Amino acid sequence: MMTTGIVESRGQALAIHNLSLEFPTFSGAIKALDNVSINVAKAEIVGIVGESGCGKSVTTMAATGLLPKGRYRITGGSVRIFGHSTLAMNESQLQDVRGKMVSTIFQEPMNALNPTIRIGKQLTDVIMRHEEASLTDARRIARDILADMLIGEPERVMKLYPFELSGGMRQRVLIAMAFSCNPGLIIADEPTTALDVTVQAVILRLIQNRARRTGTSVIFISHNVAVVSQLCDRLYVMYAGRIVEQGVTRAILDAPQHPYTQALLRCLPERVAPKQELEAITGAVPNLMHPPAGCYFQPRCKEAVDLCRSRSPQLEGANGRQVACWRRGVGPETEQGSPQ
Repeated sequence: MMTTGIVESRGQALAIHNLSLEFPTFSGAIKALDNVSINVAKAEIVGIVGESGCGKSVTTMAATGLLPKGRYRITGGSVRIFGHSTLAMNESQLQDVRGKMVSTIFQEPMNALNPTIRIGKQLTDVIMRHEEASLTDARRIARDILADMLIGEPERVMKLYPFELSGGMRQRVLIAMAFSCNPGLIIADEPTTALDVTVQAVILRLIQNRARRTGTSVIFISHNVAVVSQLCDRLYVMYAGRIVEQGVTRAILDAPQHPYTQALLRCLPERVAPKQELEAITGAVPNLMHPPAGCYFQPRCKEAVDLCRSRSPQLEGANGRQVACWRRGVGPETEQGSPQ
């Protein structure tokens, strides 16, 4: 089993370096990821934001071996989770990593939970798979973690099936399952999208509080910049399979430098004055089977010049702030301030 050395190698929770990936089709290859690099330190909460289809989930699913076998090709790069190269692992080794080193909270709990198995058994199965725990100990751990997720009467809830719980309660069960084996890294993949706003706030706080208390690293994936602004230490902005900006969350929100990041922030209702029309990003995301020349965002960018249409910019910067844009920082400044 790949469980040795987990604690000793936790200096860097996740290191994705120049990861490139494509999905082959009869019509050609869809270039889903292009030289994506993401680093997450121990006890750090990092956000990945961007429009649907930009590669956020594909990145983390490739890193943890959750993409369908034989349906994709890694064309470059490396992935290390606590020092272990996951791209070189077989399925048995990946199963030892998933749950113990890294765990995922998915967007829709009804799809992630088995509808035919009681909550308690699903939790204890995970705990007994990755921990040296008896059934009695596993049930105790399950009860404690459910209570920690503010689920009342955990013993009763463990006897229920997923369909007998509300959406918010099911999501709390998924969070409990993700944290149950004390992994060093949690991937929260749009965990609040299907929930109403009041429940969203509770779920976000549960993840954040548990992570801070246990020193767990978190990758929070979302298309909602306002959500990650409340949660994350650092931010990666993705567009069409590329990282276009990265840095400390507050610095990006206060002074976005990439035109795409600026456009995303102008779409936030929090930044629009009363009775002012809400902006939308013009155009559509590119076809990654036949991507545009140069910067992928240039067909939609109001600041684009000839250089943007001919050469692809690289991530450049200093002091932890990087932007992939030939016209760094050019564009209208956001005036309403960052989301609170």
